Amino acid sequence: MNIAMMARNPNLYSHRRLIEAAESRGHSLEIINTLRVTMNITSRRPALFYNGEKLPHFDAVIPRIGASITFYGLAVLRQFEMMGVYPLNESVAIGRSRDKLRSMQLLAQAGVGLPVTAFAHDPKQTDQVLEMVGGAPVVIKLLEGTQGIGVVLAETNNSARSIIEAFRGANVNILVQEFIKEAGNTDIRVIVVGGKVVASMERSGADGDFRSNLHRGGSSRSIRISPEERSTAIRSAKRMGLNVAGVDLLRSNHGPVVMEVNSSPGLEGVEAASGVDVAGKIIEFLVKNAVPNKTKTKGKG
Repeated sequence: MNIAMMARNPNLYSHRRLIEAAESRGHSLEIINTLRVTMNITSRRPALFYNGEKLPHFDAVIPRIGASITFYGLAVLRQFEMMGVYPLNESVAIGRSRDKLRSMQLLAQAGVGLPVTAFAHDPKQTDQVLEMVGGAPVVIKLLEGTQGIGVVLAETNNSARSIIEAFRGANVNILVQEFIKEAGNTDIRVIVVGGKVVASMERSGADGDFRSNLHRGGSSRSIRISPEERSTAIRSAKRMGLNVAGVDLLRSNHGPVVMEVNSSPGLEGVEAASGVDVAGKIIEFLVKNAVPNKTKTKGKG
């Protein structure tokens, strides 16, 4: 099988592991820098060009689109889809997961457990928003933030008001969520591939940091998840429409709650913690399911 991977940094652990997993199974995998791709979007025969040359035929594409280039990355992925190339994750599904507000609304509609979350445009509604989520302490999140960047814990209502008003004064969209105190500074990352949980880990934040992101100095260890947590992760990935997802959960007093559904989960932490060949699981799913024009949306919507 001839596989393309949309990625800007071929040296990242996750990308190197996917290459190793593909080649060890007899497949070829070519990394394509997403920002160097150009598209002929008006042709009756959609085409992609890379560094000025027309790309060859690929059986499948693995999108590893950085958050900072989501708009252009999804445009390139849609072009692959319209050419009949099977995507590991579809453009529409990735778009859902990258929009924090939309993803929360979709998960809530599906009955997935979530922290109490509020959203408002008018800074004058700050007190109402704080009341909705039960008052301080609250977590304030930028809609565009990733890897823990743009996530703030406000420990008093006064500090929450100041933060919310500052963000809204800068015309930045935010979500306000209840703080799940009982989770401490830990969360659970669950990797779902093809509707099945293949690996999980518990992540703990660095000393003094309530955020558990490994990029921010956190640590991880293997963990056994409950049937309810397993079901929550699988339903979350399915509602987003993602074949591969990293679902971040917190253990609250009222059951597991989803913090985020990641369409391009990193593999280093979870492979080290769980001992599972996650990259291999992803390639095996791709090989089993990659059929031309099998994409549900074909780049539409």
